[in-house]
Amino acid sequence: MSGALPAPLQNLVGKLAKLPGLGPKSAMRIAITLLKWPEAETRRFGEDIASLRDTLRLCSRCGALSATDPCRICADANRDQTVLCVIPEWDSMLALEEAGFYNGYYFVLGGLLAPLEKSGTSSIDLPGLNARLAEGKIEEIILALGSTIEGENTATYISQAVRGKFPSIRVSRLAQGMPLGSEVKYMDKETLRQSWKYRQQI
Repeated sequence: MSGALPAPLQNLVGKLAKLPGLGPKSAMRIAITLLKWPEAETRRFGEDIASLRDTLRLCSRCGALSATDPCRICADANRDQTVLCVIPEWDSMLALEEAGFYNGYYFVLGGLLAPLEKSGTSSIDLPGLNARLAEGKIEEIILALGSTIEGENTATYISQAVRGKFPSIRVSRLAQGMPLGSEVKYMDKETLRQSWKYRQQI
């Protein structure tokens, strides 16, 4: 089948198939859809993708993707400066912000510890977290890392590291209502709210 495809289409399908959740058939459907769009719309779509790296950057305060530095949340002086929510990736912030009950700041670790995948401590931004805590304003960090094995391992590692270096800072984690193996970004608002409300100190 792939041999019958024109080379440019085959190349695009191959790249699309590398995206999470897409296989060759889904990639082919997307590619065909793009070909059916008006030429101007397809070109704008391509330009939007190409400009992502030029227009987005990582916030120097929290590590989230943003069009500005600092990001909108870090620049908001009305948020609670004593609480820091530690999340694995930027999309977890989107879920928490959409839920609408948290008014503190965030810190994006950039991943989770996954020893089986050879993802060690260098894969998370612990130095950045330590620098943020060393500013002296944070009284509690909330670990919103999910209840996967990787999330549990990372939460344990961070809680021990923070307790050893900043003993006065409370360390808590999301609790009740969070199903085993779940990730923050996939939780519904009410489950997330309950997990937050009944968070446990660790």
